[in-house]
Amino acid sequence: MVLQQGMARQNGRLMADPLSLLTERLVPVFAAVAGTDADPVVRPSERADAQVNGALALAKTLGRAPRDVAEQIVAAAGPALGDMVAAFEVAGPGFINVTFAPEFVARSVADVAVDPHVGIVQQSSRTVVIDYSAPNVAKEMHVGHLRSTVIGDALVRILGAQGHRVIRENHIGDWGTPFGMLIEHLHDLGEDTAAQHLSVGDLDGFYKAARRKFEDDHMFADRARHRVVLLQGGDAETLRLWRLLVAESTRYFDAVYRRLGVCLTPDDIVGESAYNDLLPGVVDRLAAAGLLQVSDGAEVVFPTGFTNRDGDPLPLIIRKGDGGYNYATTDLACVIDRVERLGANRLLYVVGAPQAQHLQMVFAVSKAAGWLPEGTEPDHVAFGSVLGGDRKMLKSRSGDTVKLAALLDEAVERAAAAVAEKNPELDAATAAAVARMVGIGAVKYADLSTDRIKDYVFDWDRMLAFDGNTAPYLQYAHARICSIFRRAGVNRDDVRGAAPDLVQPAERTLALTVAGFDAAVRETAERSSPHRLCTYLYDLASAFTGFYEQCPVLKAESDAVRRSRLALCDVTARVLAQGLGLLGIEAPEQM
Repeated sequence: MVLQQGMARQNGRLMADPLSLLTERLVPVFAAVAGTDADPVVRPSERADAQVNGALALAKTLGRAPRDVAEQIVAAAGPALGDMVAAFEVAGPGFINVTFAPEFVARSVADVAVDPHVGIVQQSSRTVVIDYSAPNVAKEMHVGHLRSTVIGDALVRILGAQGHRVIRENHIGDWGTPFGMLIEHLHDLGEDTAAQHLSVGDLDGFYKAARRKFEDDHMFADRARHRVVLLQGGDAETLRLWRLLVAESTRYFDAVYRRLGVCLTPDDIVGESAYNDLLPGVVDRLAAAGLLQVSDGAEVVFPTGFTNRDGDPLPLIIRKGDGGYNYATTDLACVIDRVERLGANRLLYVVGAPQAQHLQMVFAVSKAAGWLPEGTEPDHVAFGSVLGGDRKMLKSRSGDTVKLAALLDEAVERAAAAVAEKNPELDAATAAAVARMVGIGAVKYADLSTDRIKDYVFDWDRMLAFDGNTAPYLQYAHARICSIFRRAGVNRDDVRGAAPDLVQPAERTLALTVAGFDAAVRETAERSSPHRLCTYLYDLASAFTGFYEQCPVLKAESDAVRRSRLALCDVTARVLAQGLGLLGIEAPEQM
């Protein structure tokens, strides 16, 4: 249904994204010309507000000249477009350039301003399980956990903002043969001493000490192996000690998560141990489906399409020859549990790129077994590595893996120095709060603004810069807008929802960028690629900078123009704050 005010309703809410609305209105026009469904292919354009490219493909299908088809579409589109466009013209070999009407753009921005979701259209809700972070018990979180944690957390926030039911699952490593060694070391130290070691975050020291004893002391190694048998057999005392180990590690993880500012809580932990009782059922169900085979003494499944270097079928090992289960068995149990118990119809695994083949095989076996019904989508959200200046894996000066807690401490320290230089007049409490927002935000944004599948170089100077595509640049743009209202002595609510008068080109550019927020969020969610939202936010902050430099706000030529520009400032700040919030980054009001 097309509304007179130039907006479309989706799930009961106004949809303000101009490109989506233009597409919606052109679909029936293209269908009438084509005689069947046809995509208008609406894209942003540097030469106009938008460009419609679908006439070229349609012309090829119809066997006609592209310009002729484009002209027919232009002639037929008038009633559908209404007062949405000021110009709709054929260009080049068959493109259609679109200039939106100023009144339409102004209404779009005003609708974003009064919308509690700031223009984010609520989607038909799905149940999405997002598997991310996944540290190991009795091991400290390091820089390698950063990407999974911040990418996964951004997707949690973005999909939740679209109205989906999002379930967070932190699939920690809390089971397996190393725990015999760890529990025995805990037993030797005594519970109080061990808890003291773990509670101060010295998990690496605890783990390394246990490993040295296992390698150097044969009697300890024998006791550790026996402890594994007791653990897997459900021995009460061993399970009590194991729970103590998990609890202390969980407290440490939670402290890091709170420092990083992510959504994960102890309630989101679903460790490997949670699936232990389900593993025999996985084997039974695979056997019943006729998928299980024996190969070299192990029970395996050969999913279609996977081969080794010699071209031989590649097995997914389900149960080893000694009767032990493999990681794949647990991952298959995860699929069953998430689909059948949680009702998930989208599964996101935010896991490093090296796990791609393993997860593809797990998904293939799950589909073959019938555990992924039609409409249920598993997706590996792969990511690259964090590199140092030498383009090798980021290490500390001592050559060890960089601990995540230490990285965050350094980020805040460096940000404090940068903020003090930028604004030495901030009081101590405000400066400390801003330093935390800027430092943590800089680390997150440097990660999220990179195409996740690529490696990126960790560069303190670049990520903490107040110019360029960085978190401090976006945060400063938000703070600058807040300062405009403080200096004006104007309550932002008083100007909210007023349709701005878009006279200057910089006003129009900023308004169109604001109105494109939902499109950026939607594309980010569909592709599980937070860098697309980062690019949009950088474009928005850049558009605001151009507007601020070219269009006086407080010294506008009239009260009406001043109010119009204040309204544009307010909605820009709200979108910046909301967009940064979807990335898990705070937007300070002064810097």
